[in-house]
Amino acid sequence: MKKMTKFEKLGLEKKLLDTLDDAGFTTPFPIQERTIPVLLEGNDVIGQAHTGTGKTAAYSLPMLQLISSKQGIQGIIMAPTRELALQITSEINRFAKNTGIRTATIYGGQGMGIQLDALRKKPEILVATPGRLIDHLKRGTIKLNNVKHAVLDEADVMLDMGFIEDIQFILDLTPEERVTSLWSATMPQEIMRLAETNMNSPRKILVDSDDLSGAGIDQSFLILKDREKQKYVLDFIDGNIGQCIIFCSTKIRTRDVARALHKAGKRSVAIEGDMSQNKREDSMQKFRKSKADILVATDVAARGIDVPKVALVINYDIPNQDMVYFHRIGRTARAGAKGRAITLVSYSSVGEWNEIKKQTNVKMTDLNEKLGIEFKIPDPLKRGGDTRRRFDRSRSSGRGFTGRRSSARDQYDKRKKVQHVTTRSYFSKKKRW
Repeated sequence: MKKMTKFEKLGLEKKLLDTLDDAGFTTPFPIQERTIPVLLEGNDVIGQAHTGTGKTAAYSLPMLQLISSKQGIQGIIMAPTRELALQITSEINRFAKNTGIRTATIYGGQGMGIQLDALRKKPEILVATPGRLIDHLKRGTIKLNNVKHAVLDEADVMLDMGFIEDIQFILDLTPEERVTSLWSATMPQEIMRLAETNMNSPRKILVDSDDLSGAGIDQSFLILKDREKQKYVLDFIDGNIGQCIIFCSTKIRTRDVARALHKAGKRSVAIEGDMSQNKREDSMQKFRKSKADILVATDVAARGIDVPKVALVINYDIPNQDMVYFHRIGRTARAGAKGRAITLVSYSSVGEWNEIKKQTNVKMTDLNEKLGIEFKIPDPLKRGGDTRRRFDRSRSSGRGFTGRRSSARDQYDKRKKVQHVTTRSYFSKKKRW
């Protein structure tokens, strides 16, 4: 007789249990254990979970069980980026193997013809980015009048990208009688308002504080000058066994780091917002198939990366939100494995880094102390005050800056400027138009 697994206690059907068993999944993650029964009962859910906790299975398994094949589009999943949409589709297809349920992925940057071909196969589940989904809705190539399940994945990122109005537009086209789940790392007011407007008495399932500590990940940090970062990145990579992801704050920084790695002879790829969809997909395929050891990425572009062999995450720049830090380091130590995360802290970011450290419950390794690397933060930054405010007070006091060199800005202002005189004739109709 086959041994009972914990997944069987959650109310899932045998065909899904067989698929999970074949894939080697026997014990659900905490977010799955708490969410799956609630969604199977038809209740709405607000879930707060960082990456790597199994949230895709938490919302997709109930959806696969409750929808019927050959009945049109019954489930929609909205995601902020193409990469995340493709990753979600890949996961659902794995679970849907024995169900007869088909999934289509709809995202910008791909030709409409490819997506129209996928829609002709009459999928039951759509995974989409909001912008391209609206394009199809306006063309009449997608109808949402039969949707019974709606999922908003990484809603806070969609908020940051300006998709909230698009999401509301899409939800307004679905039936009011539906099961909705919203997933977000943070819960700003706009997200809560969206939930209040579109959800029916949702159950709130929040991750434990222990889950946010990054347990299982060896976390360390190094305080240094910004110009020294590339040198230390190369040193850390040389000592790493396995794949590595490097997170940068901007597209330009991403390109600079990728260029330095390429120059050093490293097998690396990069993904950032200005790249074409084909180039982004090519980079991700190389990384997933281990044809590249290092991926350099911005936070948004990296959404949807799920590569089990990632052994090291390097934060080249401090993230702008503390929860983003947990998203980043969650790319390693997937599914209970071990991993390392190293954060490079420039002098100007020490304050933000101290705030992030307060959110973690694990001891971090101070690499300055361990490696004997000294640092000396310039006084204006070390004092932690608002230097701009102090400068303004000095100016308002009327005291001169004797003995000090004037700044480049002051010198620029003293140059003779060309005066442009605006005449009345400028406002005539002919001139204006």
